[in-house]
Amino acid sequence: MAKKDYDTVYETRKQKIIEFIGLPQYQPLKIKEFMMFFHVSQEDRAILERILDELIKEGKLIRNKRGKFVVPKTLNLMTGVFTGHAKGFGFVTVEGEEKDIFIPASCVNGALHKDTVMCRITKPAVGDKRVEGEIIKIIERGPQCIVGRYEESQNFGFVIADESKYARDIFIPRKYSKGAVTGHKVLVEIIDWAEEKRNPEGKIVSILGHMNDPGVDILSVIYQFDLPTEFPDEVMKEIEDIPAEVTDRDKKGRKDLRHVPMVTIDGEDAKDLDDAISIRKLDNGRFELGVHIADVTHYVQEKSPLDKEALERGTSIYLVDRVIPMLPHKLSNGICSLNAGVDRLALSCLMEVDANGHVQSHEIAETVIKIDERMSYTQVKKILMDHDEELVTRYKDFVPMFETMEELAAILRDKRMKRGAVDFDFEETKVILDREGHPIDIKPYDRNVATRIIEEFMLLCNETIAEDYFWQEKPFVYRTHDDPDPEKIEALNEFLNNFGYTMKGQNKTHPKDMQKVLDMIDGTPEENIISRLLLRSMKQARYSGECTGHFGLAAKYYCHFTSPIRRYPDLQIHRIIKYNLHGKMQGEKEKRMFDHVDAVSKQASLRERRAEEAERETIKLKKSEYMERFIGEVFEGVITGTTSWGIYVELPNTVEGLVHVSEMDDDYYIYDEPGHRWIGEHTKKVYRLGDSVKVEVLSTNRLTRTVDFRFADDDFEEQDFTENNVEE
Repeated sequence: MAKKDYDTVYETRKQKIIEFIGLPQYQPLKIKEFMMFFHVSQEDRAILERILDELIKEGKLIRNKRGKFVVPKTLNLMTGVFTGHAKGFGFVTVEGEEKDIFIPASCVNGALHKDTVMCRITKPAVGDKRVEGEIIKIIERGPQCIVGRYEESQNFGFVIADESKYARDIFIPRKYSKGAVTGHKVLVEIIDWAEEKRNPEGKIVSILGHMNDPGVDILSVIYQFDLPTEFPDEVMKEIEDIPAEVTDRDKKGRKDLRHVPMVTIDGEDAKDLDDAISIRKLDNGRFELGVHIADVTHYVQEKSPLDKEALERGTSIYLVDRVIPMLPHKLSNGICSLNAGVDRLALSCLMEVDANGHVQSHEIAETVIKIDERMSYTQVKKILMDHDEELVTRYKDFVPMFETMEELAAILRDKRMKRGAVDFDFEETKVILDREGHPIDIKPYDRNVATRIIEEFMLLCNETIAEDYFWQEKPFVYRTHDDPDPEKIEALNEFLNNFGYTMKGQNKTHPKDMQKVLDMIDGTPEENIISRLLLRSMKQARYSGECTGHFGLAAKYYCHFTSPIRRYPDLQIHRIIKYNLHGKMQGEKEKRMFDHVDAVSKQASLRERRAEEAERETIKLKKSEYMERFIGEVFEGVITGTTSWGIYVELPNTVEGLVHVSEMDDDYYIYDEPGHRWIGEHTKKVYRLGDSVKVEVLSTNRLTRTVDFRFADDDFEEQDFTENNVEE
């Protein structure tokens, strides 16, 4: 049997055994009983033994003294990933379980952040308290290499991990210090995990630079999250044969839409343009909307080194000072980018939309397109909202198209709002850096009529394609968003009652219930904080091979089709559609694809989380650096979080900082957790979520990426960031 065939058979058998042991009626079996049940021949016994051994290593099975294979859960044991905390305790996240298991510091037993562990349940959940457990086995260690700050001692050194969830520093013998000095950011490999109470021991494998050197801070984040920095040689070799322009051979058999007027609308600095729009009003009053997406799969062949690397990366990652692309620039900024004035290959969704925003018919086709104009959001906004004379004259042939876009987008948005889609209008942060990477300004991204046009058209296209493939019952990658937990909604309702609001549907919340609350609080002082609490009560969206709907969008069918240059699920969907268009999505290929979309969904969801965390950390890092110049100055902010250790306040420029309880020294304050507030025992002064407060910038810390405040008296004059901004 060829290795490829062996691997396929092996994985299929392993999956069958996993499904079998997961059944409620499974009873512990010996290996001979497994052989009988699955009709395993004596020749294949070694394969079965290997599968069972792997499942033991993965924590899915335990072999007892009688030789029977037992599911850990039946013995009150759970396997999951440990998330540490700087204070020593932690949590174990178990796949399939909604709530984490709390691990007290005395029960961690040598586990470190991101280790895969087996734990024994020691206390059941009672009321609001989580299940408690004790770690009894470390199944697999987390990252072998960790980024941190080196501190030198007389005869040795130690590394303080950048990730604060590592409760213990890493001991470095002098012979393994590689010449590092105090303040160096380093990459350390752990060579002795030192269980129990000793610190782990490591050796420095790379010195990234001094913590104050330009660029080292972002580089540290890249290593902390193990982000890819270079493409493998085999990938770079593969793309050498990809042409710089679309060849005549590649255009054959495609629908030619080069005569159709179309534009791209993106941010000014965007280089990977993967979506274009065409639109016109029909004689019957309907709209003919075309969403044309770069045909990336034409150049990324299935299971090629390029495809495998794209799947491993899962997504492009947008850090404050750079983009780590999913695909090499030759594709993302070159042949796949829908640049104006050149022929490009696309996968187009052509929709006929009625005056109520309903898609009456649609066609998905492989096309050849040619973009007429590369527009920016700012330009389209100036044309439609500001009626900028120069731009209106310059793009006079396209102004009617933009006006038609605005008309249809308003119809689509109105339809979404009526069905109950939840519309959070939070300001995203944009950090402006100078040439050396130092922050010189922080401002929110501008959401305007142009960004909303593109949002609405992409949403409609994604829904249309997801619904099409759901009813075809083809393997597919859906974007799903589950209903919120009833307990979270109940807690949210208690808080809303304090402001005189009530959200209906506690047992079964509909997104329309949330949107009604958002409508009620629109323009009120408490709008910002209630919106945040609504968002926190919702689950995270993810990718799935099953279509379970999207709560936030109030959509039964949804997927990500429109960004294959920067998201692997979109690329996978394109591949499925093209196989289907050519009649290849059937038989054995279709069966294999059902398994594959599950693996793609899981990988893409994990990589999406990693990218979001890394992006968030670089923004926090630059925010803390930016606020250094404002130490001692006073600003007005809003309380966005209350905890047992203090109060979080957000400033108008989106910087969030902590007022630690130790800085609240004008009274003895008592924390009222259900009410999300702190109350002064003597003065009865109350600090609650949503309150406007004045704070003084006390300190910043680039290493922990934090900003500390303390409350200021009302008679302090509030500062303006623009007045204090330093010219760079």
